[in-house]
Amino acid sequence: MSRRSITMPDVGEGITEVEIVEWNVGVGDPVREDDILASVMTDKATVEIPSPVDGRVVALEGEVGEMTAVGTVIAVIETEQVGGEPAEENIEAKAKVSEKDEEQRTTDVAEKPVRPPVPTLEAAPESARKQAMASRDEKPRRPRVENGRLPRPEGDKPIAAPSVRKRAMDAGIRLNYVHGSGPAGRILHEDLDAFIAGEGELKSRSHYKADTGVRETAIVGLRRKIAERMQDAVRRIPHITYVEEVDMTEAEALRAHLNAKKTEGQPRLTMLPLLMLAMVRAVRAYPKFSAHFDDEAGLLREFGAAHIGMATQTDGGLMVPVVRHAEALDLWSVAAEINRLSAAARDGSIKRDELTGSTITVSSLGNLGGIVSTPVINSPEVAIVGVNRIAERPVYRDGQLVPRKIMNLSSSFDHRIIDGWDAAQFIGNIRQSLENPAVLFME
Repeated sequence: MSRRSITMPDVGEGITEVEIVEWNVGVGDPVREDDILASVMTDKATVEIPSPVDGRVVALEGEVGEMTAVGTVIAVIETEQVGGEPAEENIEAKAKVSEKDEEQRTTDVAEKPVRPPVPTLEAAPESARKQAMASRDEKPRRPRVENGRLPRPEGDKPIAAPSVRKRAMDAGIRLNYVHGSGPAGRILHEDLDAFIAGEGELKSRSHYKADTGVRETAIVGLRRKIAERMQDAVRRIPHITYVEEVDMTEAEALRAHLNAKKTEGQPRLTMLPLLMLAMVRAVRAYPKFSAHFDDEAGLLREFGAAHIGMATQTDGGLMVPVVRHAEALDLWSVAAEINRLSAAARDGSIKRDELTGSTITVSSLGNLGGIVSTPVINSPEVAIVGVNRIAERPVYRDGQLVPRKIMNLSSSFDHRIIDGWDAAQFIGNIRQSLENPAVLFME
């Protein structure tokens, strides 16, 4: 028998560190060549790490959510020797980049120093190996909270008289959670009374049983990437949010008419394709809104193309598929591309290049859109257009109160590049196109 150490492979693009998001095997499991050992995440893709050999897993290094450097040992596999020749001590696994990209970043991750590789378990004596593996399997246990109190630290045992201990046992109270007011922290009957009174006060506050449970969930994988990007965007970008009211009555009537007249094979229209065409017209008039700001280089890159990202909620988290060259598409083509990309994002078949390169983003929660929102800019872009829900409201027109379909656009801008006046003009241009939707079909 021989043992082979599997190291974290170089996944390319200058990546020096990845996050473990899932172990597909456990210690003791048999594996065959090309079986997936683990899934890891870079800033741009999910990467699967396959086994290069047949054998049995004898050790795994790294926990889910942990960052692991390229070259670090992640698994040890016990294999049969082939033809009596000793097997190689280290084999670097080959990475399989999944097409299920879960990020939309457009810039490479900054280089980070590589940690030295973890020594293989083969080099250690048997007793040291067993001790190391045993310590890996011991998960740190979180302290339980009772009556709003944490237990004493480990090794700090409660001091109490036998009568106090018996009384606590009869009452189902663990003395680890009771504060002692006597000498050297000794627990007295009065301390027990105070603890019991605290429980009674808690119960008296409600007719229902209080739920004191706490559930903790590790934030890893795509959810952690989203958190990091949102935090970075808010920290680095001074946001200005501008809200405009738009009368969508004519646009809604046009949408309903086009849906009634659409031919076989044409997609059903939502309001989003009309909004994208309005955004295309607006960025033609105000090109700096379809742009990236490189704050480190101090450069604003304005794009002639309108690559419109659309924030899409999936079971795995928020993704931003990109409708490329929306300026070259007609209404039905935009609608078809929206449907295709949304479906691919939700079923996990979306590709890397379909999640990167947006120059401006639209965020919509549909019927859940609320009245006002404050969307976060998709860095390094400088603008995001937020869509709230359409509601029928009474509006004065020509001296009469009439029902109209009203929607708010809540949009955010990078205040380092976009002034409030510019933001108002840009959104005003979108509003005029939506309130007079015939202009969307004019050059």
